[in-house]
Amino acid sequence: MGAERADVTEDAVLGGRLFLRQPRKGHRVGHDAILLAAACSARPGEHLIELGAGVGAAGLAVAGRVEGLALTLIEIDPELAELARENAERNALAARTHIVCLDVTASPQAYAAAGISPGAADHVLMNPPFNAAQNPSPDRGRRLAHAGTRETPRLWVETAARLLRPAGILTLIWRANTLAAVLAALADDFGGIGILPIYPKREAPAIRVLVRALKGSRTPLALLSGLVLTEANGRPTREAEAVLRQGAVLPLSAN
Repeated sequence: MGAERADVTEDAVLGGRLFLRQPRKGHRVGHDAILLAAACSARPGEHLIELGAGVGAAGLAVAGRVEGLALTLIEIDPELAELARENAERNALAARTHIVCLDVTASPQAYAAAGISPGAADHVLMNPPFNAAQNPSPDRGRRLAHAGTRETPRLWVETAARLLRPAGILTLIWRANTLAAVLAALADDFGGIGILPIYPKREAPAIRVLVRALKGSRTPLALLSGLVLTEANGRPTREAEAVLRQGAVLPLSAN
């Protein structure tokens, strides 16, 4: 593990199943990463690549749940990539985790130089930056994590399609009110799409969607029953508690 730093905290997530070193300020791990991990259907012996991995929360959560899973974390920010490396060590997952400091939208040649070939992955996870870039955060880490463009879904999905084997699975989380952009990006290379809405509370509009898609499939889209995060009194629902603290998987990962 790296030396203790005042600008870094170590936090327990998933009810203490995972420990993460992360920046004290800027982008911090939240529910999105844990929900994304819960929606991943990876199995022992497979290879998972997480794009835009940050400190590795989602990918490491899956690797901690799935014995023998090979994990590659791709992150553009070298400081976050180093924290991901430390987190893999802290959680006894370093032996099957490979961290690469690389732009998600880098060329195939850049990926090959990093030892990542086309069709290498059984699964790709991603939580792309989905906020408009007109008013970017002054914090670089937060800006890289959150500020995207209209082209972001297409570019990230193209990378995922290149990295996945035939019939490989892409799992992502996105803003519910711009789901159309993701569906348009998936149209050429993916099918068998499952969508699970995430609601902040009952009778409120969804704030996120989890999307699972199969490379090369032509199976029709399925809209699944959603997950409600909190009750009217502000306490987590039983279903949310099971996912966020107890490591339960979501219906997207059932197949």
